[in-house]
Amino acid sequence: MYILENPVLQRELLVNLRMARAFVLLLLYQALLAVVVYFAWPRGVERLDLSAEPDAARTLSDLFFVGQYILASVMAPSFAAGTITGEKERKTYEMLLASPLRPAAIVLGKMVASLTHLAVLIFASLPIIVLCLPLGGVSFYEVLAAYLALIVSVLTFGAISVACSSYFKRTASSLVVSYMLILPLALCGGLAWYWLGNMGEFRFWLTIILVPTIGSLVIAVLLVNTSLRLLHPPDVGSEGQEVVDLEQEAQQAVGLVIQRDQFPDKLFAPAKRDDFMEDGANPVYDKEIRSEIFSQGTLMLRLVIQISMLLAIPLMAACLYIWPQYAPWYISYVLVFNLLVGPVFSAGSVTSERERETLDLLLTTVITPWQILWGKLIAGLRISSVLTLFLVWPVALACLMVAAYWINIPAVLVYLLIVIMTCMTTAMLALFCSVIFHKTSVSLMSTYLLISTLFFLPLAIQSFADAFFPDGPMTPVVRLLGMLSPFSAVFNVPIDMDVITTKGPEFVVPGSWPLVAGYALVTLFLNGGLLLLMIWLFRARWRVSGDAR
Repeated sequence: MYILENPVLQRELLVNLRMARAFVLLLLYQALLAVVVYFAWPRGVERLDLSAEPDAARTLSDLFFVGQYILASVMAPSFAAGTITGEKERKTYEMLLASPLRPAAIVLGKMVASLTHLAVLIFASLPIIVLCLPLGGVSFYEVLAAYLALIVSVLTFGAISVACSSYFKRTASSLVVSYMLILPLALCGGLAWYWLGNMGEFRFWLTIILVPTIGSLVIAVLLVNTSLRLLHPPDVGSEGQEVVDLEQEAQQAVGLVIQRDQFPDKLFAPAKRDDFMEDGANPVYDKEIRSEIFSQGTLMLRLVIQISMLLAIPLMAACLYIWPQYAPWYISYVLVFNLLVGPVFSAGSVTSERERETLDLLLTTVITPWQILWGKLIAGLRISSVLTLFLVWPVALACLMVAAYWINIPAVLVYLLIVIMTCMTTAMLALFCSVIFHKTSVSLMSTYLLISTLFFLPLAIQSFADAFFPDGPMTPVVRLLGMLSPFSAVFNVPIDMDVITTKGPEFVVPGSWPLVAGYALVTLFLNGGLLLLMIWLFRARWRVSGDAR
């Protein structure tokens, strides 16, 4: 009933593994790992001796494992975060709960089926890593230990995503909260693997004993909690809960409560309208900002604010006040937060109209495509930018309290400009995907894929080139790809500051103003091009004629 004869597991496996994207993803995943190993393979050497060059082989194996670990961590929520919310969105949640299946069987079947494809990807990479064993530097047992830790981590992240999926009604909300919980854990795991690289035996025993033990306990607790939630579901009757009473929800909420009539909550959650709109007001923007985004409640919004603030406290203390030379790392955390949260409020702007079958009605009104687009864009951008700027105020406070920032006010202003431009880019990409695709879940995942490719792939290529081809002729050209990434722009903002130590040495962050300026120009060109393309699509594809007024 739980594994061999679980109808939920059998049905999900048939649906997931027979889709064309399963084979395409497997091909791309294997091709990416093969390309990394091919270019990193030592030239002109048949075998690396561990006693001669252990660092080269160790660098290659660590790069392979950590890269695969990060990819698996990022993909796990995309497979598992919609397992239960998908049933709610398809209106089959109550039918599933009314079946003879036990809640534990439903949860286990959903989690195993969602992670099976990811497990296939991981095990399919074994032949590639086996090819690296003749290089030396890593033993076969270390490979097995690394894969054990990888599988346990993926199962843990899948359990977290399934648990989040049981608490929300939309996949988008479940996905962003899953990422907020999983990414810090994945980052800590990757850093721990690197830090313990010189302690091979200790890392080996830690990997095969501590990681599986902690992971098993977390998985068991989450599965039991999710099963109990399905046994006594508080959210049955989804047809009658399409619109949530926010005042009643605020009274029942535990922890942070959003007060729509108080500052700063009213910046991103204005009160409901109780009068007529002003002349010339955009009805699309008014409807989106006041009702649409909060129609499913504020649980996701409250969790995002609380988790982000909790993670920001130690980061701001370390990177802004204790070691101010690491300020770019805190700004990078702010950017990552926006990359996760920003698309959620814009990726469903147009797809939600399609799903409710109201897009045709909207397009036959006298509202122009420009008004529709900027109304939906500004509504989502307003929320994501306000939430992101909540994490920026400690930087302004640090400028007042830490003397090292007093001579770097221009650099701090450039940091703020990069954050604002990133907010605009994430919202624009999400709106573009919402225009192109028909489902909100597909639009959101496509947005995350575009953002990852645009912002992280240049950094990965640059780091790979610096590690294995530092003197290569194409390495300087590869560094120009940093113009596509806000993270590269942040770390290329030149700062000069006196580090507070006993000796007081001067710390200089090497930077490149041309690269920062290049990022600004590329971002403006990208956003302007996407906006013009969306306006053209609305006029050419969705309207019968050029002007329906």
